[in-house]
Amino acid sequence: MLILCGTFALIQFACIAILVYLCGMDFKLVSDYSPTGDQPEAISGLVRSIRSGSEHNTLLGVTGSGKTFTVANVIAELNRPTLVLSHNKTLAAQLYGEFKNFFPDNAVEYFVSYYDYYQPEAYLPATDTYIEKDLAINAEIEKMRLSATSELLSGRRDIIVVSSVSCLYGIGNPADFHATSIDIKVGDVVSYKHFLYRLVEALYTRTERELSPATFRVTGDTIDIMSAIGNKCYRVMFFDNEIEAIHSIDAVSGCRLETLQEITIFPANLFVTTKERIATAVSQIYLDMGKQVAFFESEGRTAEAQRLKQRVEYDLEMIKELGYCPGIENYSRYFDGRKAGTRPFCLLDYFPKDYLMVIDESHVTIPQVRAMYGGDRARKENLVEYGFRLPAAKDNRPLKFEEFEQLHGTTIYVSATPADYEIVKSESVVIEQVIRPTGLIDPPLEVRVTNNQIDDLLEEIDFYAKRDDKIIVTTITKRMAEELSKYLDRVGVRNRYIHSDIDTLERVQILEDLRAGMFDVLIGVNLLREGIDLPEVALVAILDADKEGILRNVRAITQIAGRAARHSNGNVIMYADKCTDSMRIAIEESNRRREKQVRYNMEHAMLPHKAQRSGTGQSLLLSNAESADNRVAAYNLPNENIDYPMAADIAKTYAASENIDALITKAKADMERAAKSLDFLAAARYRDRMYELQKLKDERK
Repeated sequence: MLILCGTFALIQFACIAILVYLCGMDFKLVSDYSPTGDQPEAISGLVRSIRSGSEHNTLLGVTGSGKTFTVANVIAELNRPTLVLSHNKTLAAQLYGEFKNFFPDNAVEYFVSYYDYYQPEAYLPATDTYIEKDLAINAEIEKMRLSATSELLSGRRDIIVVSSVSCLYGIGNPADFHATSIDIKVGDVVSYKHFLYRLVEALYTRTERELSPATFRVTGDTIDIMSAIGNKCYRVMFFDNEIEAIHSIDAVSGCRLETLQEITIFPANLFVTTKERIATAVSQIYLDMGKQVAFFESEGRTAEAQRLKQRVEYDLEMIKELGYCPGIENYSRYFDGRKAGTRPFCLLDYFPKDYLMVIDESHVTIPQVRAMYGGDRARKENLVEYGFRLPAAKDNRPLKFEEFEQLHGTTIYVSATPADYEIVKSESVVIEQVIRPTGLIDPPLEVRVTNNQIDDLLEEIDFYAKRDDKIIVTTITKRMAEELSKYLDRVGVRNRYIHSDIDTLERVQILEDLRAGMFDVLIGVNLLREGIDLPEVALVAILDADKEGILRNVRAITQIAGRAARHSNGNVIMYADKCTDSMRIAIEESNRRREKQVRYNMEHAMLPHKAQRSGTGQSLLLSNAESADNRVAAYNLPNENIDYPMAADIAKTYAASENIDALITKAKADMERAAKSLDFLAAARYRDRMYELQKLKDERK
């Protein structure tokens, strides 16, 4: 029966997808500029390659060459549902903002991990330490994840989902998610009580107070429902067992906004299942618990047997009474109806077969995908071995790399330094994009000896700092970064260091302070992981450039050098006593690109101009300018690219008659909203504006 129900749901979903496809919803690219430089050739090359049946395609685009715009044009040409995969949340947010601007009339969704904080469950046998799972969920991001999956299951083709690698972790069965969605229209004959039961099965909660997301309120024959996605509020009116009317209403006042003929109410959680499957799962969990307890007892491990029995019985009692328990994801295999060892469902299962995958910064993202399974498996092995979890917990995991390869469709690898994997997969056919729309050329790579390198570096710092330019210095070790920072402090150079031991929020603040001109030199080990994109950086100094390794190979040198590629006078200095193969190849490749870029500029009479600073995209991420199609929760944040004036400008801009107290209150409110939406860069700017206004107020007094 369960199989028939699941099959029917999938058939129904397929029919909807076909109907939507026939309706012909297309991507509509909106932009004030057209492709230039290498972009037209790269776009046509990618489109031609994919249409000819190529499954793997590589776009080698240098820093600042407009790779995102190229990909947007390819998506518009191919008109396929697209997954954009990024290796961290910050870059994913930036990509989301850019694609949202390019496709304002289409569905652009955001799918990243919804944890503000996450401590996974673990056991350390060496010290007999059990670490309980601890987490904090961001409700807004959870709603955006639900929005992405519901848009995919609606069958629409004009959808782009920007995601981190969290899309490869297990989520609910798409058939169950679709089966528990509630489709109703005016005139339907539906049992009133059955409709309420279906809302509860979709994990909605009944309330008698004001509505909040995923709740409903009953007043006679009228049911008010607030959707789990986008804070949409509906009023469903019954006459006996017939749906008489459906209205969209204001959640606070209850005023009617719009009369509707039909609506779809999606589940409040991705991990949703049917009652029948829960009953089957509970029975199977009891059986597997008995087998594992018997195994421990046969080996004389009574402590592990007792521990497992208590844990599982407690979890099952909660599941039977409440429908969930802490750590319920460890039983996901039973609820999904999967066999032991089979992969979990993930976001990729929600896409149609012909979808397009774009892997941003593929030289970093692919190794991250490859490593996820091993780290998760090692932690689960200890939990199972010592009786904290059933063996089924191992099947709640990210995809293995081989499984990922089987699931991803037509793929575009995007990177300035594609790795061997991408080049081999693309059969050595790599489409280059080395001409920048700004006319900027690659910075020259200069090699200097290490003798008196610090004195030489100080001279360079002094030269660039006097021009109000910024400098990045990369070292081999964290200790070296800290010691160099101390030395520069002693000689009066304004600097900060940054590495993995610095808290995330503090790293964000340091980068913002650099942009604000509070110091001139940023020192770090692997600054690429910070996603640094600063047109203010004119000099990159690479210490110990001849120390071959992961931090000084061809790709690392090329990527580090790219941090100066957004400045019209960018320069890169490598301090080394010998020229390694990595240095030689990086220099030769840079010279080849520079030659091509200079030739293009001369042929088109183009003068290089400084690149504009790009934002994080996180203010747009939770902006209340979202279209109705995206159903995303709103925060009314101003454009995060606005540069607010400093104190002198504020004094000039605002007349004495203006209410500075009101401006201070508004800046504080903007700061708090930006911090709540995790856009800490914008929050720091609003904070500085608040301080400057307060200072102006004190001066006037």
